[in-house]
Amino acid sequence: MLTWFFEWLSEYYSVFSVFQYITFRAIMSVLTALVLSFVFGPMMIRKLSLYNIGQTVRDDGPSTHFSKVGTPTMGGALILFAVVVATLLWMDLSNRYLWVTLFVTVSFGCIGWYDDYQKLVNKDPRGMGSKLKFLSQTSAGFIAAYWLYATATTPAELQFIVPLFKNVAFNLGWFFIPLAWFVIVGSSNAVNLTDGLDGLAILPVVMVAGGLGVFSYMSGNTNFSEYLNVPYLAGAGEMIIFCAALVGAGLGFLWFNAYPAQVFMGDIGALSLGAALGVLAIIVRQEIVLMIMGGLFVVETLSVIIQVASFKLVGRRVFKMAPIHHHFELKGWPEPRVIVRFWIISFILVIIGLATLKVR
Repeated sequence: MLTWFFEWLSEYYSVFSVFQYITFRAIMSVLTALVLSFVFGPMMIRKLSLYNIGQTVRDDGPSTHFSKVGTPTMGGALILFAVVVATLLWMDLSNRYLWVTLFVTVSFGCIGWYDDYQKLVNKDPRGMGSKLKFLSQTSAGFIAAYWLYATATTPAELQFIVPLFKNVAFNLGWFFIPLAWFVIVGSSNAVNLTDGLDGLAILPVVMVAGGLGVFSYMSGNTNFSEYLNVPYLAGAGEMIIFCAALVGAGLGFLWFNAYPAQVFMGDIGALSLGAALGVLAIIVRQEIVLMIMGGLFVVETLSVIIQVASFKLVGRRVFKMAPIHHHFELKGWPEPRVIVRFWIISFILVIIGLATLKVR
């Protein structure tokens, strides 16, 4: 939005031409989202507390969590607000990737909001129900996948790229649609499962978003894409503005979500952030890299699948509790230790993911 205004001003004052650079607008996007989070965060926490929208805790969980009962939840609305506003202010609104990314982020946020509302306001422990939730996620994911497929203008936009190899890419054709749907929905639920401790999910989301931002910038630049041997995707570079907004909003939220948390993001935040990471990976054609960078989310999801499958098949649990972060808590790890160690693992995985840019 502001890019058009500053482009007009640059015709009269050359100093405003700096706003045409993607990197400068990315910096402004980070700062905008961060400031919005800091300004509106305390207000949102007060409102959530006023309306008694607080956290509930499982009876079979770690005893240290009982003190969290009543902590304001649905704080993910703050992240959504900051991301959407910063993105619209600093991104090129004619970019076709922008709208599908915002559609996915906001639609999954609405699904999460309704689920949170049912649980926390209407006191329905089932939330919106697993079937309705999955159907809603499937619908939104399918719409986004089909739109990306239908608007693709080059073969590179529909290729499945295998990192570490220079020329290994497979043309997906219509199979792009189910793959994109799976990545978006799977990533959304994986982040949701990880969001169980103070700040555990948000910082890995920030780091992965930053890593995907690097990929988007490189893919949208002809010189860098040729040098690094990644497919050139016209317009993909603009997605770094969205990634930057996600980083700024995430860091701003972490200010209030760090241990001991003043607010939790709830499904409105976790589902939307996970879906956002999924659609970003689809746009820059780096699904495998997303699995590497977001390895923490993958492990958390697998721990739940393994736990459920083991109990149903042989009647035994593999972990003391799933997702796996609760397993380590029940083994005696203090919550801050679990959080920081998982952050370190996530940082290492993001670095490995970025290394695939050069190791080919």
